[in-house]
Amino acid sequence: MTRFKICGLRDPANAQVAVESGANFIGMVFVPGVRREITPERALEIVAAVRAKPGSKGPRLVGLFANQPLDDVNNIVRRCGLDMVQLCGDEPPEYWARVEADVIKQIKVRDDSLGDTLASVKTVVEAGHTAMLDKYEKGALGGTGLTFDWDIAREVAERFPIMLAGGLTPDNVARAIAKVSPWGVDVSSGVENDGDKDPIKIRGFASEVARADG
Repeated sequence: MTRFKICGLRDPANAQVAVESGANFIGMVFVPGVRREITPERALEIVAAVRAKPGSKGPRLVGLFANQPLDDVNNIVRRCGLDMVQLCGDEPPEYWARVEADVIKQIKVRDDSLGDTLASVKTVVEAGHTAMLDKYEKGALGGTGLTFDWDIAREVAERFPIMLAGGLTPDNVARAIAKVSPWGVDVSSGVENDGDKDPIKIRGFASEVARADG
């Protein structure tokens, strides 16, 4: 079964749509100055919505950070009750080890970079963390909303469990899963209209993931 994450959520209503659609992970962005940035106060409203059903653990809650002080990250983890932290910057392995939650480490994939990508993923996996592949874009923190060479992703996925990100949408996620066979997939801009999450697209993305596993 391919797991999937709906990322960049900023309101409880769409978070609840993601929960009802079977999302395994809910992502919230705590990177200062980016478009999808959320405050801890607002994040707590999403946490309450996701965990509203008594006795139901629901999806894992993921906070996204990039090159931020470790104390700030861990304070938000504790305050919001996050299950995981996704690191989108240049954080080194010694930083990963001190995060007070399970870690997803984003790896930015360049063209013709299979060897470097394999080495980076190996380091992440051997440290006990989850590797996420996304497209490299100079100066970009976090996702770019652009696809990269899925042949590279397929080669990596044959050796290591990975999450696939970068330009995924309801229209192409089934094709991506068929080609790459990733452990999980991640979407943010691909389920948006004019920068806002679209419940129809969230449900459509979930349906296409299920169809690909079909």
